[in-house]
Amino acid sequence: MTTPSNVYFTNLRTNPNVNLLDKLERLVKKAGIEQINFEKQYVAIKIHFGEPGNLAYIRPNYVARIVDLIAKLGGKPFLTDSNTLYKGGRGDAVTHIRSAMHNGFNPIAVNAPIIIADGLKGTEYNEIEINQQYCRTAKIGTAVANADIIVSMNHFKGHEQAGFGGALKNLGMGAASGGGKLELHSGTQPEINTADCTGCNICVKNCAHDAIKLNEKKKAVISFEKCVGCGQCVALCQYNGAIVADWGNSVDMNCKIAEYTLAIVHDKPHFHISFIMNVSPDCDCWGYNDVAVVPDIGIAASFDPVALDYACADLVMQAPVMKGSVLDEKCACGHNHNETDKFKIIHPNVDWKIGLAHAEEIGVGQQAYNLVQV
Repeated sequence: MTTPSNVYFTNLRTNPNVNLLDKLERLVKKAGIEQINFEKQYVAIKIHFGEPGNLAYIRPNYVARIVDLIAKLGGKPFLTDSNTLYKGGRGDAVTHIRSAMHNGFNPIAVNAPIIIADGLKGTEYNEIEINQQYCRTAKIGTAVANADIIVSMNHFKGHEQAGFGGALKNLGMGAASGGGKLELHSGTQPEINTADCTGCNICVKNCAHDAIKLNEKKKAVISFEKCVGCGQCVALCQYNGAIVADWGNSVDMNCKIAEYTLAIVHDKPHFHISFIMNVSPDCDCWGYNDVAVVPDIGIAASFDPVALDYACADLVMQAPVMKGSVLDEKCACGHNHNETDKFKIIHPNVDWKIGLAHAEEIGVGQQAYNLVQV
């Protein structure tokens, strides 16, 4: 029987002798980050810089502490993320870096440069052969693909297409080039529930691919030849049920994310840190963040991204529901009253466990873990 992976965890309690930055450094050292040979190695710190208007992203202060530690160990750290498919503040390298700076990720604050992984327009990538069930190759942003070491810093939260976003989502989707993201999303094109559409035009204005128009009856219509399945219209629709995704294919997307993660980590040292704070119900890619569904929990770290994601999910399941959150509202209304999986209650058509099972099957990591308190 395989020995479970160690996932190290620290809560958010502090005292006059230790602050949260000190606890973070102590955590990653206990988890073994110093075992990696960083000397003269290019270290990609994969992070989400936060969509402008969304305030749930990881504080730059935490990132700066990890940057400084890696530099002390001889590494050459840089912060990185890939451009997005959807319209927003991170769709190309110019706006992406501007958004990162606006959110505090500047060289003065974090002591490291920002390199957008897939270049100016999302077209710079290495195609890595993996020959897996869903993807023969993976299109990984060049800066991540060429890095010697990968360190992921993940904001753990809900996600409308993946169930939740953690280490696998941050790596597999976040480091994919524009073409890679298209491959990951393909098969999840949304549909319009015409009876519920009010013709508010929000989906039209925010579609980066000009795939949605209003017809003569002032109802939204999607051109499936142009639609890339990024899901922005689903998240932004103010009328519940007017735009619905083909959630049956979210299984494929989660499994593809696992395969893209394999392409990133399979031949190089990697280490992962997850911040279980501001656990918002949806992705950080939108320009807003809703009330957290549980109170802030802590920080976890591991060499195994699969075990780390599973441990974080379990910690969320064990936490109390935040009053006034969408999770609280759904529970109060009797939605899924027999369901104990908080992410399943929020996004009932998505099964996040399938992606972790596939990741284990292809060798990214394992689901079994030991939680080590630090």
